[in-house]
Amino acid sequence: MKKYLFFLFILLYTNPVAASIKENIIQNLENIKNLSFNFEQNINGKIENGNCQLEYPKKIFCNYNLKNKKKLVSNGRSLVIKTTNSFYIYPIEKTPLNLILDKEFLLDKIKNLSEIDIDNKYINFIFFENENEINIFFDKKNFNLIGWQTTDIYQNLSITYLNSIKKNQKFKKNLFRLPTQN
Repeated sequence: MKKYLFFLFILLYTNPVAASIKENIIQNLENIKNLSFNFEQNINGKIENGNCQLEYPKKIFCNYNLKNKKKLVSNGRSLVIKTTNSFYIYPIEKTPLNLILDKEFLLDKIKNLSEIDIDNKYINFIFFENENEINIFFDKKNFNLIGWQTTDIYQNLSITYLNSIKKNQKFKKNLFRLPTQN
């Protein structure tokens, strides 16, 4: 009888299915140096889309499919949003992207959070940092980061969905150089 109880105990507490999703997300994220993806962003009902290249830590270059040729660029220290008519520069630590683009920070958070299964398709982790609520979403099948939800610096709800994701691509040398003001 003790033998069967021990076996049952081992089965219950080493169930690979229960722990594997979170562990696989962590392992997948640990192996990513950069991502290339298309995105759709909804900011208070205004939909924008385009493509981005993201390199850990904290570097991103995005081209928006807009008439004003909007670009978003971070070199890891500053974030620039440039259009044909405007130019904004922010310290990245003042934005939620400071956390989202920091792989080590995300890994630490995910390791200490419980995952939320959404419709048996997505895995969500929610955390609060610097008075910001950040939701990070992963695909349950391939464990890829597929989006995030935050409040932007203007207190707008911002939902970003990623698709056509490619991992560990070779990027141009100066891709993350901040654009200059015209």
